[in-house]
Amino acid sequence: MSAHPLDDPVRNSLEGPLSRFAVRRGRIMRADPAVSPFLVHPDVLEPKDWDDIAALFGPRTVVGLNGPERALPEGWSHLETFGLVQLVGTHLETRPFAEAVELTTADVPEMLDLVGRTEPGPFLPRTIELGTYLGVRRDGALIAMAGERMHPPGWTEISAVCTDPAFRGQGLATDLVRAVGHGIRARGEEPFLHASDANVRAIELYLSIGFELRRTSRLTLVRTPAPKPEGSV
Repeated sequence: MSAHPLDDPVRNSLEGPLSRFAVRRGRIMRADPAVSPFLVHPDVLEPKDWDDIAALFGPRTVVGLNGPERALPEGWSHLETFGLVQLVGTHLETRPFAEAVELTTADVPEMLDLVGRTEPGPFLPRTIELGTYLGVRRDGALIAMAGERMHPPGWTEISAVCTDPAFRGQGLATDLVRAVGHGIRARGEEPFLHASDANVRAIELYLSIGFELRRTSRLTLVRTPAPKPEGSV
């Protein structure tokens, strides 16, 4: 484990509390592909590592690599490099939210629909297995949600925070973050989260309710190669 659990939260989650979801090949580790696109890799990637990443993710799949843009092997393509901020809930006031309901696997189709319309980040058919997810319904429809993702020892990441555009401005995201954080603290853990550094509005909201900046990092999105033609070596 790294010096601090949040220095490498994906590795410390998949080698710790989320080890049941870990899939390994050589020096590469990823989460179950139905659960999350999490990837763990060495800082310096050797030819075998690139092959193992491609094998774990499949052809022409978007993969997130830690760090800035790097030289890619033949057939790989660079898509985007962007900054991330890691925020910790040092002064976050947590409390239950009476309107929130705990979501279950029966709610996943609606959760996927809400995520597809609001784009808070990756959410897959089995992501709900990573932790507790809370939602708000109005007239029966799911209009907002937030939940738990990474679990490095002693910490839980709040993720998938999203609200239907028609219901924004009502403080639902804040209430859900506080409620998810309340459950995290009840287990004796601390909440943290990540956001793109371009999402200034979200970062300002999180800072205003008691989160603090811990660190910044870079994430580079690349695409794995197309499958080799039959008969090629």
